[in-house]
Amino acid sequence: MSIFATIALLPLLVLLPSPAAAATAAHDFTQHWAGYACLALFGAAYTLVILEENIHLKKSKPVMLFAGLIWILVAFAFGQAGFGEETALLLRHNLLEFSELMLFLMAAMAYINTLDERGIFSALRSKLVGARLSMPAIYWITGALAFFISPVADNLTTALVMGAVVLAIGQTERVFVIVACINVVVAANAGGAFSPFGDITTLMVWQKGLVEFHEFFALFIPALVSWLIPAVAMSFVVPRARPPASGSAESVKQGGFVVLALFLVTIGQTVALHHLLHLPPFLGMMTGLGMLKVYGFFLEKRERRDWVAPALPEQDGYKLASKPFDIFVSLKRVDWDTLLFFYGVMLCVGGLGAMGYLALMSDLLYGDLGATWANVLIGLLSAVVDNIPIMFAVLSMEPDISHNQWLLVTLTAGIGGSLLSVGSAAGVALMGQARGVYTFFSHLKWSWAIALGYAAGIGAHIWLNGLD
Repeated sequence: MSIFATIALLPLLVLLPSPAAAATAAHDFTQHWAGYACLALFGAAYTLVILEENIHLKKSKPVMLFAGLIWILVAFAFGQAGFGEETALLLRHNLLEFSELMLFLMAAMAYINTLDERGIFSALRSKLVGARLSMPAIYWITGALAFFISPVADNLTTALVMGAVVLAIGQTERVFVIVACINVVVAANAGGAFSPFGDITTLMVWQKGLVEFHEFFALFIPALVSWLIPAVAMSFVVPRARPPASGSAESVKQGGFVVLALFLVTIGQTVALHHLLHLPPFLGMMTGLGMLKVYGFFLEKRERRDWVAPALPEQDGYKLASKPFDIFVSLKRVDWDTLLFFYGVMLCVGGLGAMGYLALMSDLLYGDLGATWANVLIGLLSAVVDNIPIMFAVLSMEPDISHNQWLLVTLTAGIGGSLLSVGSAAGVALMGQARGVYTFFSHLKWSWAIALGYAAGIGAHIWLNGLD
């Protein structure tokens, strides 16, 4: 079967599995009515996720609901077949994987929110906007910063900060805003591909122990190539104007650089604890969150003392002009909708795996297509479907592939989302930030250049790292 025929028939092959493929699963319910019902529920849930912008239903709500329904069907099917006691074990296994991911991300998000509250990002944005640089210079600086910041922060936060710079400088220059936003999205996604901290997919691969922390840096050149090729292609249409300086200078609040230092220490200790003591990454991140909370206690006391003058003691009804630092505000601002979306998606995919569908897909992709074409296809699919469930499905399949093939699928799942504006959180966020200017179709106009970068990045990985 050709690659194109396999792609075209993929949905049909999922719904009409072959006994040979399904036989690789521990239990085969792929032709059971409950299995079909689980597929239908997952399809309905993801349709609602895709329509989130239109129906204004938060993406976590449908996937959480349908995750519960899917596991009820799994329990029913397993119970009828005499495997009822296995359901809870499988469910707890999925919950453990989500819990580690949630605790890691909660700590990372708390740090990012605190850096934002202390003015680190706004100060960076203010300096770039006030520097009176030319538009080509801003185009390359925002792209480069997105590429190098996203491995430490995350591609969504990085894209929003750089997008704000683009909009502040671009103003009425529509062409500049469009290509600069695309450049930021591609750079942020590419930068996140060579670091466990840059994207959820790389984090999951690292937590699974399939790729060591330092081994991700083998993807640096392929990721750089995948960004530079579309960036160079789009740079020819960037206006050569030099916009006037605008906006007032913003400074970093007290303790902002200390928080940044604590974040870097947290990343370092997370890597060290995982590498030296084989402790799961979430422990290092949560320990770092503990350090931030302790520092926040002293920071809050200092700010409260500075803002409440001794001559004006705090009384009932007296309100501070500005609130002192509170770490729980940063925790409150954690993107709970995204975290709970991960919960729903991981349990939905886990339920489909329990029914035997992941074994079927593993046999279809890695058996019929081969590892390289399968990993390239996974990157293309991530432009349409969120790369989180795709990567979780691949990890759950546990295909027997080489170390460099794991690096390849990590790369493609990261950079493949740039092919369409809806293929990554960074793209979706910037469409909202630059509403009416940076759109799905304005991004689609340059998809050919992004596709060239995607192919060149894969080629660079094969050339530098091989596939064995």
